[in-house]
This record gives sequence, C-alpha cells and structure tokens, in this order.
Amino acid sequence: MPSLTASASFAALQSHFASVKNRRLPDLFAQNPQRFAAMSLRAAGLLLDYSKNLLTTDSLRLLLDLARERGVEEQRAAMFAGVKINTTEHRAALHVALRAPRDAELLLDGQDVIAAVHAVQGQMRAFTERVRSGQWLGHTGKAITDIVNIGIGGSDLGPKLACQALQPFAQSDLQLHFVSNADGRDLDAVLRKCNPETALFIVASKSFTTQETMLNAHSARDWMLQQSCSEAALARHFVALSTNTAAVRAFGIDPGNMFPFWDWVGGRYSVWSAIGLSIALAVGFDHFAAFLQGAHAMDQHFCSAPLAANMPVLLALVGIWNRNFLGSSALAIAPYQQDLNLLPAFLQQLEMESNGKGVALDGATLETASSPLILGNAGTNGQHAYFQLLHQGSDVIPVDFIAALRPQHRLPDHHAALLANCFAQSEALMHGKSAAEVRAEMQAEGIDEERIPALVPHRVCPGNRPSNMILMDALTPETLGALLALYEHKVFVQGVIWGVNSFDQWGVELGKALARNIQSELLGTAQPLQHDSSTNNLIALAKAAL
Repeated sequence: MPSLTASASFAALQSHFASVKNRRLPDLFAQNPQRFAAMSLRAAGLLLDYSKNLLTTDSLRLLLDLARERGVEEQRAAMFAGVKINTTEHRAALHVALRAPRDAELLLDGQDVIAAVHAVQGQMRAFTERVRSGQWLGHTGKAITDIVNIGIGGSDLGPKLACQALQPFAQSDLQLHFVSNADGRDLDAVLRKCNPETALFIVASKSFTTQETMLNAHSARDWMLQQSCSEAALARHFVALSTNTAAVRAFGIDPGNMFPFWDWVGGRYSVWSAIGLSIALAVGFDHFAAFLQGAHAMDQHFCSAPLAANMPVLLALVGIWNRNFLGSSALAIAPYQQDLNLLPAFLQQLEMESNGKGVALDGATLETASSPLILGNAGTNGQHAYFQLLHQGSDVIPVDFIAALRPQHRLPDHHAALLANCFAQSEALMHGKSAAEVRAEMQAEGIDEERIPALVPHRVCPGNRPSNMILMDALTPETLGALLALYEHKVFVQGVIWGVNSFDQWGVELGKALARNIQSELLGTAQPLQHDSSTNNLIALAKAAL
C-alpha cells in the first residue's frame, strides 16, 4: 500500500483543512442547531458526542474516504478472522476472541480458539468460587483474605484499573493488592499489610521470565518461607498466569493452578484473559463475565456498523484529524469518575505502546506523526492541575471527557457537581472568553479602569479547543468492558491508517536487554567499561552504594 501522504484521500483532506482551519466551533453550532444530533451516536451502552471538534460534514466524508482507502474494513475483517496481522512477530491479534460467546466459531492453526478460551474461563470460575467462598485455605488452614497480583505492564494496569473501577461490586472481605515496580518499596509496602497465613499471590507472566515480575515473585516466595511456610505448602499461596509449565513447577506452583493464555494475546490486550483472574476474584466470575460481554457488545458494533455510524471508527478519525491536520501532539483523558482514576495510565500503554511508532509496516520511515502523548487524571482534580494549559497554553490539546450519568454512591449532590464541572469544562474549552467579555466582567467587578487593559490578556481564553464526550448510564462491568474495547478498536483503526503494526513493542525490548546487562554488572565483579562515560560513572556510583 502507498504511504499515507501519497493517498488521494489524504491530499483531499489537506486541501479541505486549509478551508476550515480558521472556523470557530461556536459558529459551527450556531449554523447548525442539530449539530449534536448529527455528531453523536450510541453503542454498547455508551454515548459518544464528537460535535465539539473542528469538523464539518465534508471533513467527516473525507475522513471516511481515508479510512476506506487505507483498508480499515479489510484489516478489521482480517483481525477478527485470526489473520497474523502482527507481522513482525508473525502472530494473530485475537484479544476479541477472549470475550466471544461459547457458541462462536474460530479456528487458528487448527485449534478451536473459542473452546480453549472457555476452558480456561471454566478453570477461572471454579478457582474464584473456591477462594471467595473460603474453601481455598492457606497452609495453616485459614481462608484467604489478601490477594497480591504480581505483574507489570498489561499484566498490572488492566486488572488494577478494572478492580478499582468496579469497587462497588467487590467482595468486602477480600483485599486486592497490585505489585509491579522493581523498586522493592512497592512489594515491601504490600507485604507489610499481609498475613502470610492468608495471602494468595498471583504471578502474571506468560513466559515466567519477565524480569520485574519474577524479581518480585521470588522476593514474595522468600518472604513466605521466612514466615514459616514450607516449600511444599507454597502451592497453597501461589498461582500462575503463564504457559511455562516447567518454570511454574520449579517455582513451587502446582501446574493445576496455572492459568494459561496464548501468544496471540498481547500484554496490553490481556485483561480479558487469565490475566483478569484478580478481577474475577475481586468481583466474582459473573461480574467478570459481564465485563467480557460489554466488550463483546462493542466488538459486534465495531464489526457490523457502517463506518459513518461506527463509534470506534469515528473516535479514531477524529483523533487522526486532530493529530495530523490540526497538529495536536497530545490527547488528555479526563474521566469524571474517581473509580476511573487509572484509565489515563491504562490508555497511555494502550495507545503509545501500540502506535508510538516511527516506522511503517513496510519498514519505511513514517512521513506523518503517529500516536499523540496521552496525559490526564480524574476530574475534578485535573482542573486544578493541567487544565490551565488546556485553556490557555500555546498547544491545542484535545480532551476526551468520560462520565457516568448515575453515581455508584449515596451522595447525589456530589454527582451533580461532578457532572456540572465535566460539562462546563467541555463548553469552556470550546467557547473560551474574549477580550470584550473579560473587559465587561472586570468592569462589573469594579476593577479600576486604568488597570483593566494590562489585565485583559491574562484572562482571555482563546477557546476553539476540541473535545469528545463519552457518557454511560452508570459505571458497571458491562460499560467498563465496552469502554476499554472502544479504545482498543480506536487504536487499531488509527494504526491501520498510519500504516504501523499496533501489536509489537520493540522499543520496550531494547531497554529490557540493556537493563539485564547492567544489573549483572551491578551485582557482579565485572568492571563497567563497555558503556559511555556517563553510564560507566552512574554504574560505579551505584556499585559503591549497594
């Protein structure tokens, strides 16, 4: 396929952008009172309002032409069929199969994928019921009270996000903890909260060789042995999410308590697999199944809806417009829901690890920008932090606002205030505040007329800053599943348009390899002479301190 910039639809969009780049959003709303109805849609329990973007109907038509020319529909079909679209690793990207119903059909390399997925889900259900009911006992005969998920990246972020987001559905007598950082302070802080008689550790590593995960897992194992747990009894306190049976058994985990997944499950897409065991333990397998069903509902919409009425496609195309034509280098994620506080971090990995590439599928250097920087935290906290930059900064940074219409708590006045802030920020970014409005406001405040001219520039907000609004009725397992699947498919569509492989992460692997070498030098006797002078001296300082 020709490069993106060589496509006829991209050239048409460039020409079109020149004619609309100086338009203002308030004017577009004034010209079309039905703009919200024309630029919003519902799917899988979510509503997307993308009307506050600097788009016209012609913009959308040309963006849809771009999606078709770049093969979005064909690549979508290939992904769902199990074609090995991860070309650099010769793998399928079949995370969608993890949430498919039992009666679906899909063969990959002769294996019935759906049957294999549901076999693992059956194993997960049986295990979670034993733990949650108190039948699974630690080595002294006591029921489990604390569950520690040890993973990193997708083996940590996805489950941690879901467990936090679904707290209202959680079993109160089970405490969930997550350890990912190689910094020993992370694990030490969790172990101080746990009783070795009632702690259960989930070691999440497909290969059972992930450096940070296995460092933490071995330290947790040592801690258990130091607390009078025998090696034979370790199997009562450790389970594995892995496919390396030999390594799991050598660690002391019964292979019967090993929950497998497959090489076609990428780490950042793995929350739907056995990696979600901690979620099932926290909220029960029925709620975990509902989480999968919500994602599957979005999958069905993505597969069947026309591109012009397809939520992931439209969200992706708005992002392409803002990134490659408006020139926005970042995207802010602002969930107005405290339980979604980890969503920006989750999307940082999903978007930037997937599409943070400068090389196309054919090995050529990209001629356009790819993934924007993802930033954000929960509203209303963000309003007192980075929103200043959003309103008056020199860069135009689009925002995805995310909110639930109904709260999961008993303080309705709080929720009204939360939603008021969410909607107001979206409106303020669009409208801004003109010099005339600022001047009138200060005059009404009684500010000295001589001071007003000097103050006006500091209070002007340019407005015309784009945003999306994603609403759900309430944050439930189903709507959370649909929300995460929405962003997965958005990332996929953008990767297809940019022409990158959204399913590898070779940049991550480079740092891992170098870290292994330096760690051996820090712990051994080898002199650090093979690096640059900065790294050599840093290693020397660390060796002296260790």
